[in-house]
Amino acid sequence: MTDAPATREAPWPVALLSGKLKEYLDRLGTVWVEGELTQWGVSGGNVYGKLKDLEADATISITMWSSVRARLSEQFTQGDHVIALVKPSWWVKGGSLSMQVFDLKHVGLGDLLERLERLRAQLAAEGLFDAGRKRRLPFLPGVVGLVTGRDSDAERDVVRNARLRWPSVEFRVAYAAVQGDRSAPEVVAAIRRLDADPEVEVIIVARGGGDFQNLLGFSDERVVRAAAAASTPIVSAIGHEADRPLLDEVADLRASTPTDAAKRVVPDVAEELVRVEQARARLGMRLASMLTREIDRVGHLRARPALADSGWIVDRRAEDLTRWVARGTELVERCIERQTARVGELRGHLRGLSPQATLDRGYAIVQGADGQVIRRAVDAPAATILRIALAEGAIRARSDGAE
Repeated sequence: MTDAPATREAPWPVALLSGKLKEYLDRLGTVWVEGELTQWGVSGGNVYGKLKDLEADATISITMWSSVRARLSEQFTQGDHVIALVKPSWWVKGGSLSMQVFDLKHVGLGDLLERLERLRAQLAAEGLFDAGRKRRLPFLPGVVGLVTGRDSDAERDVVRNARLRWPSVEFRVAYAAVQGDRSAPEVVAAIRRLDADPEVEVIIVARGGGDFQNLLGFSDERVVRAAAAASTPIVSAIGHEADRPLLDEVADLRASTPTDAAKRVVPDVAEELVRVEQARARLGMRLASMLTREIDRVGHLRARPALADSGWIVDRRAEDLTRWVARGTELVERCIERQTARVGELRGHLRGLSPQATLDRGYAIVQGADGQVIRRAVDAPAATILRIALAEGAIRARSDGAE
């Protein structure tokens, strides 16, 4: 080992640099870290794996010697949420850095519940759980979106039970991991993809139950916010009664199991036909009852004395009718007499003013050939042809000139 600085003329050997790195890292102490086991392999009693941050995209390699593993009281597997006591370890020969694990524990249930409660309170304060945000599911969806694991029992339960109830229902399935570190981003992507499909009328997010830690992906804030932002109604069918993931709170409908989701989303064709028949029967009974009631009312009206013998209406009014007819005849006759006298008077006045009355008294009317009345002698010189109108008839004459 040397403390001389490395230069271009006197570079350090690789072994020297690697050794110095090991010396430096060995002086560092241990630290507790939290993450998810994304890789867990045992070789020769030693464990080699990877620990991933739960939120950020960061991963470290870990190594646990068999002596440390033998002291652990818990069993671990890939996907577990853990806290680890680690110390940096540099492998000189291979030139790689790993974290040597001195202790490993599952994250306590109390810690997880506390975090979930804080997130639950935050989302509730934002109004994402309000009942007013819940949307009604369509009565008969033509296309149902389904977010679930590939080849899962949840998918078979939903599809089978839905088609038993309504054979013509169509499904659009978006597969996603339903546990582990890939669960939240894949479920979010599946919800958004189905929500963007204009033919999908409702989306079911289904998983066939599981323990508390396996369901953590459905309490992830990203999943909850994606469901709240979706314009298509969301049905949560995680299938776990004891633990309710946050997706249940924000969904428009919570189903206890995937089978229950199929029954809640798709109506039973047989039940609907029975309801239609029942409605038709009730309508027929109501109509028959209404007609019977109206027939009885008409019968009661016809049985009343006023309608049973209608002749009294005519008999009671016959005298009044006769009197008014006579009165009308008298008034018409008086009117005719008055108007007849008036016409006679007018005829007398008209005759008195008529030229015919003058002619009847012996006068005559002399007209020229053009029909003009001759009033002066000069208007009828000699040889003028004249027409003389008399009381009865007319004669032609010729003028001999003025006298």
